[in-house]
Amino acid sequence: MRIDIFTLFPEMFAGVLSSSILGKAREKELVDFQVTNFRDFSESKHGTVDDTPYGGGGGMVLKPEPLFRAVEALPGGKKPRVILMCPQGVTYNQSLAEELAQEEHLVFICGHYEGYDERIREHLVTDEISIGDYVLTGGELAAMVVIDSVVRLQPGALGNQTSAVEDSFSTGLLEYPHYTRPAEFRGWKVPDILLSGHHANIERWRLKESLRRTKARRPDLLSKLELTGEMKKLLAELEREQGQEKSAEEKS
Repeated sequence: MRIDIFTLFPEMFAGVLSSSILGKAREKELVDFQVTNFRDFSESKHGTVDDTPYGGGGGMVLKPEPLFRAVEALPGGKKPRVILMCPQGVTYNQSLAEELAQEEHLVFICGHYEGYDERIREHLVTDEISIGDYVLTGGELAAMVVIDSVVRLQPGALGNQTSAVEDSFSTGLLEYPHYTRPAEFRGWKVPDILLSGHHANIERWRLKESLRRTKARRPDLLSKLELTGEMKKLLAELEREQGQEKSAEEKS
């Protein structure tokens, strides 16, 4: 996969793209990162990339020429997905991460200032993505989030590829609790079932705990999920357990 990033602050990406999973993926040549300052494509001798908005108002607007020139200077071949990081975009989720992970070439445009000339949205980009309903100084941090979530899905990027499959949101549920050695710490014990070696029972416990956690913390995810017969049975068990706990509390 090739990932091009157009930004006015390329230095922001240096540490992120060379560290942890992203750095290892780059070393394994699973991904090629190219970070470019699109100011280099300004037609102005002063490197101007923004101007005041037509119609008045505060702030500065990114001009179309530098970004069009930057994207059009990319190597030929299959047309890439050109992604604009902006608050008006679709809200990012794991499903979209998995979709983008199938692409050979992604281009990220990270803006600053008041906004973009609308012609960039209409005629240059293929996708507009938001990572949440809050305001950032620019698109760089948001692009890093998306890039990390996409690259870790590339085959070979993770030491254990099942990790990506079992992560929260990959199955539509929040992930189950994890434990490691020691089996007892300050009186808190690891659930006996995880020490049993009975893999079928362990998988059932993990699914039940995923359902329990999702039901408590993100019930909206459950409402969107197509439940299997096993999931329905486990949810019924959880309802009975919660009813018993409530009755016990009332009696006490």
